[in-house]
Amino acid sequence: MALDPRDPGPDYLAFWRERHVCTLTTPRPDGTPHVVPVGVTYDPAAGLARVISNKHSHKVAHIRSAGPSGAPVAVCQFAGRRWATLEGRAVIRTEPELIEDAVRRYAERYERTPSPNPDRVLIEITLTRALGRV
Repeated sequence: MALDPRDPGPDYLAFWRERHVCTLTTPRPDGTPHVVPVGVTYDPAAGLARVISNKHSHKVAHIRSAGPSGAPVAVCQFAGRRWATLEGRAVIRTEPELIEDAVRRYAERYERTPSPNPDRVLIEITLTRALGRV
């Protein structure tokens, strides 16, 4: 079921506040999908999803290789029959204040603060679609 990513409804938002490992799907240069487990935070008011990552990861390289306008990506989580996917365009952000905010959001959702990492970057996804059945 398609939903408005800025106003998906209370059940959808509640599901995204639960602690779940998610997946991030990025396109490889040859167009095939690359799917990896990640932690995701969802900010419907801003229309964003955020993933923190190491700047040397394949997922970051895939997004960077798409150029300055970013890459089309999807993040997904599921629990039993409940599932939710957010789609949008991802770019890599390196501004320290944005990374700190993303780490804070991650710590809040996943109840643990990631270890310091000087190579950390932010995958910022501007959302275009929300799907799911919660």
